[in-house]
Amino acid sequence: MITPTHPNDALFAGEKAFPVLAACEHFAGSGKLIGKAMDLQVEYGAAFDVTCDCEDGAAAGQEREHAQMVARMIASERNRFGRAGARIHDPSHPAWRQDVDIIVREAGSRLAYITVPKATGSGQVAEVIRYIDEVRTKTGLDKPVPVHVLIETHGALRDVFEIAELPHIEVLDFGLMDFVSGHHGAIPAAAMRSPGQFEHALLGRAKADMVAAALANGIVPAHNVCLNLKDAEVIASDARRARDEFGFLRMWSIYPAQIQPIVNAMRPDLAEVEDAAGILSAAQDADWGPIQYKGELHDRATYRYFWEILRKAKVTGMTLPAEAVRRFFVR
Repeated sequence: MITPTHPNDALFAGEKAFPVLAACEHFAGSGKLIGKAMDLQVEYGAAFDVTCDCEDGAAAGQEREHAQMVARMIASERNRFGRAGARIHDPSHPAWRQDVDIIVREAGSRLAYITVPKATGSGQVAEVIRYIDEVRTKTGLDKPVPVHVLIETHGALRDVFEIAELPHIEVLDFGLMDFVSGHHGAIPAAAMRSPGQFEHALLGRAKADMVAAALANGIVPAHNVCLNLKDAEVIASDARRARDEFGFLRMWSIYPAQIQPIVNAMRPDLAEVEDAAGILSAAQDADWGPIQYKGELHDRATYRYFWEILRKAKVTGMTLPAEAVRRFFVR
């Protein structure tokens, strides 16, 4: 009996394999909040990643102790899924190398990613990536540490396509608050929330440029936080607009009540998921040649799209047709 060819082996992956990541990234700055977030991961079934925050979490003068705490949490048994990363201090801060040294050396094998904030150009990001790689190599880690980069300064936006071409970058994050603040009052404070954050021309341009750079280079674009902490409808609306109008595939959370609305809103459309399962099953039976499905022609170009939909549905916790699970997710 010939084993059917899996989509990963049959379909063109693009210039760079696209990472399939959780739709939500939850930030926590203290040991207590990081622990609670890791416990929630277990409850939600790893539907979100946890970012342990050194930049805003560490009190001045206590950067070393904070980084050590972050490393302990990431290396601990509470990090059940290995989906905890760390935001280090920005490249102009004297503690950023210390953050990398401590976290990579003490927790590198469990570290999901490092997030770099407030870079002012591609050269700064390249320097941080080189240093992370040096520490990783000296530590004896075989695989590069994935890097997430915040686009929240004029310089980073100017260089966003150059940044996206750098090695090991997995996510580009849009940093709304700092980006608005960097416009010296030219963008009103109302644009830090909806609808202004989606409708102001300068913000629309910035978000679209960042998403385009990310997707062109096989990188996941992540949307900024919602300032409303508890209203599920407002939070979900922001996530839905970010996905549908700008192409974001991931969004930040800064409060536990934001996580589920973001995950739900970032999920693919159920009808598309059902079509994806049907199309890919028929395509596999046809050894990935062209097929007709519901009166439409499909081939490898559309198969790539629907495979991404199915993988995204899986990682966001959607219930998939049993036949699709058997064919594509049991290997």
